[in-house]
Amino acid sequence: MTPGKRAFDIVVALGLAVLLSPLVLAVAVMVRLRDGPPVFFLSERMMAPGRPFLLWKFRTMTPVDDDSGVSGGDKAARITPIGRVLRRWRLDELPQLWNVLRGEMSFVGPRPPLRRYVEAFPELYADVLRARPGITGLATLIYHAEEERLLAPCRTAAETEAVYVRRCVPRKAQLDLIYAARRDLCLDLWIMLATVFRRLPVVPGHPRRRSRAED
Repeated sequence: MTPGKRAFDIVVALGLAVLLSPLVLAVAVMVRLRDGPPVFFLSERMMAPGRPFLLWKFRTMTPVDDDSGVSGGDKAARITPIGRVLRRWRLDELPQLWNVLRGEMSFVGPRPPLRRYVEAFPELYADVLRARPGITGLATLIYHAEEERLLAPCRTAAETEAVYVRRCVPRKAQLDLIYAARRDLCLDLWIMLATVFRRLPVVPGHPRRRSRAED
């Protein structure tokens, strides 16, 4: 990460933390009152091969002891009513401002993967994670709606895992590497604005996004 990108992340994260603090507090109170503790969901993710960190989110699912892997149709019944609203508007990701301030994430970059995928595809993620993981990114904008479509019909954890590894990991990595080759401040600003306004203008050489994006 360049010093300029890091400085941009810190300034924007501090500004948003102040601006959005009432919303963050309101969401935390709603989750606590409606769904009980814990308010936050902490998930181990990888900043780089061999460098794990804890990703912060507002909790959107009923907790279980043996939760693992990505979310597909097999986990849909666990999403709480308030969790569906938070996911729809990406409010569950507000706590990731803390990850950005700590330097574990950037605003724009590849979504931080679980350890299991980094260890399963070490060469692939060694390339992908040369860019600091982000709250949003090119793969999030372009491919997430397709990922949701592919994983939604899955009814078991094994089926979700198989579809994700076969269909999603290679495509998302391809888009993340395209971002890494072209990244600059202008591209980061475009991706951030496209995420906020949920519109994706056509990028030369890329398909138009079919629907909203989230991760």
